[in-house]
Amino acid sequence: MYHAVRSVSTENEKLWESSTQALTSSTNLCIHTSLRELTTLGIKNAENLAIPSVRNDAAFLFTVVGTTGFLGVLTSQLPGDWGFFLPYLIGSISLIVLAVGSVSPGLLQAAIGGFSSFFPDYQERIARHEAAHFLVAYLLGLPILGYSLDIGKEHVNLIDEKLEQLIYSGQLDAKELDRLAVVAMAGLAAEGLTYDKVVGQSADLFTLQRFINRSKPQLSKDQQQNLTRWAVLFSGSLLKNNKALHEALISAMSKKATVVECIEAIETAG
Repeated sequence: MYHAVRSVSTENEKLWESSTQALTSSTNLCIHTSLRELTTLGIKNAENLAIPSVRNDAAFLFTVVGTTGFLGVLTSQLPGDWGFFLPYLIGSISLIVLAVGSVSPGLLQAAIGGFSSFFPDYQERIARHEAAHFLVAYLLGLPILGYSLDIGKEHVNLIDEKLEQLIYSGQLDAKELDRLAVVAMAGLAAEGLTYDKVVGQSADLFTLQRFINRSKPQLSKDQQQNLTRWAVLFSGSLLKNNKALHEALISAMSKKATVVECIEAIETAG
């Protein structure tokens, strides 16, 4: 995901012109975007992009329940009172986890995030996802303040005072909404182009919905769906057409390069 904050000047305009011109020429064409176009672009399982992934949640809960169940059976073989009380104590761990999740979802998500880091593709997914936000924002002329790949804190910070004012005033017009939508969907598009299942779409979709809610005039449900598909298509096209830049940026961000070093990596690869 990413956050828009205050504006500063920037001189990094080398790759912006062609991308912004393409965005201008494509603006408001989102009503005609179909799932077939996304599939043709190379997005895998395009019909499921908007369905939140439960892979990490399910794996965490399955592991907790499976482990406590196994230990419960194992400790039931202990002699005396130990074999009576320990299985109940261990079995209650699953209930405690569920209770924590219902009372304080943030704590449960933090635990799931930490557990998810054991997936072989997790760190690479994060880097690819956030690098996509970074690169697409850069290509569309949005200055970048910072980024993070830390588990649970993944984000790219943008800096644009005009957009910030429009967002908080609820007066985003169609042109600015289109630009923000493309950046918001870039991470989802990057995962969809690479993996069979997108995992990090929930935060991106939430961010896009927040922008839609701050726009004038309000969009219908069908218009919102079509805007989302078009934004995925456009950002995915940018990423495919600038694959070398994206890979160079992934490498730089994975090494915790500064924003300036990341931009240098983009321009060197270009």
